[in-house]
Amino acid sequence: MRKFQILLISLLLAACSGKSFESSVWLTDPGLEILLQEQEKITFSKTEYPGPVIEIRPEIQYQEMDGFGFTLTQGTAKHLLGMNESARSELLKELFGDGEKDIRINYLRLSIAASDLNETVFSYHDLDEGEEDPDLEKFDLGPDREDVIPVLKEIMAINPDIKLMGSPWSPPAWMKDNKDTRGGKLLPENYEAYALYFVKYIQQMADEGFVIDAVTVQNEPLHPGNNPSLLMLPEEQRDFIKYHLGPKFEEFGIQTKIIIYDHNADRPDYPISILDDPEAKKYIDGSAFHLYGGKIEALSEVHRAHPDKNLYFTEQWIGSPGDLAGDLAWHTKNLIIGASRNWARTVLEWNLSSAPDLKPFTDRGGCSLCLGAVTIKINQVFRNPAYYIVAHASKFVDAGSIRIDSTEPEGLANVAFQRPDGKIVLIVLNESREVKEFAMKYGELSGVSVMNPGAVATFVLSI
Repeated sequence: MRKFQILLISLLLAACSGKSFESSVWLTDPGLEILLQEQEKITFSKTEYPGPVIEIRPEIQYQEMDGFGFTLTQGTAKHLLGMNESARSELLKELFGDGEKDIRINYLRLSIAASDLNETVFSYHDLDEGEEDPDLEKFDLGPDREDVIPVLKEIMAINPDIKLMGSPWSPPAWMKDNKDTRGGKLLPENYEAYALYFVKYIQQMADEGFVIDAVTVQNEPLHPGNNPSLLMLPEEQRDFIKYHLGPKFEEFGIQTKIIIYDHNADRPDYPISILDDPEAKKYIDGSAFHLYGGKIEALSEVHRAHPDKNLYFTEQWIGSPGDLAGDLAWHTKNLIIGASRNWARTVLEWNLSSAPDLKPFTDRGGCSLCLGAVTIKINQVFRNPAYYIVAHASKFVDAGSIRIDSTEPEGLANVAFQRPDGKIVLIVLNESREVKEFAMKYGELSGVSVMNPGAVATFVLSI
């Protein structure tokens, strides 16, 4: 497939050497209150430009993209179910549909049982004190059948190809040393039961019609103060995968990818140390990151250490009430552009929706300030910064697109992709404090654009 794409690129470059072509432009400019609006097309022609140039080089290729999206929490599901059927259908179509006005989200993260944006904390295997069930015969998706699963089925009806990732915030409390949903450690004697817990989750989701593409072993394993949460040190995660989760997936023929870490970019040593163990590494697809600490370039450090393993960006929240200008610039620079340029196959924000009062969230550590991509007030929908941040990529970069090389002139952060249909997508942020006129060069042809400070534009080159 990759050889075919390179051949196609060569043919396209040769074909465009004497021809012009057009690029559509979609712009978000907070200063002008322009929100993901299509602009006048740009013509690429054989001209020389004396100013800054973003050179797009499709012959240099990097990772394949899985998608851009959000997390679907219980809170999001409840907000959506509180809408009337027609309003909910219209919103879901806008978010996940493939129409001209839709933003085409194609990747969702799910919490395995409760996250901190649930009304109450639960697992899929809660036992009474003294009760035993080592074979997890009482395992059940439980509360998720009332909200998350019905909404997910409506989403899948719109986009059956959407990819799903599951992440646990905590094992069942009975498996932990503190017998609490918050913090504590997974007892070694319960490693085998917890591995079976993952298998049961994947199997029961399959019974509901959902293929879980990947699971992370633990959300934020170095943050035991959340509710729910778990402290899981790298050597513990390594041994859990090496001796229990990996073999259990093999035993049951589970094809779901195993992804490690799922925490901040300040600890690249965590996933590297696990991948340094060849017996654990053979079960692992890659590593996942958040950016509440560290720098996004840490992902490339992990890639250099283990270039045969994948990288994913799985979570970043925006605090209420949101600041479009600041949030758009920071998240586009560090996530949409930064994570992609540092080998991430996904870029996911946290989370899909919120209510005006930002509920639900758990007590003793739930996020009380997390602002969703959209705010839902009965049947009214308000689009927040994360909506536009993700939409600038999700609407245009199809699953299976390949990140390709592009130069970065000063003040013009950018990332480029080649879609499966051959079109080129270029996302540009003017991170300077001045208006920028610049050219985009593809082969021998160039097109010129002008962007205000803090503006983001997506260019789709119809070669």
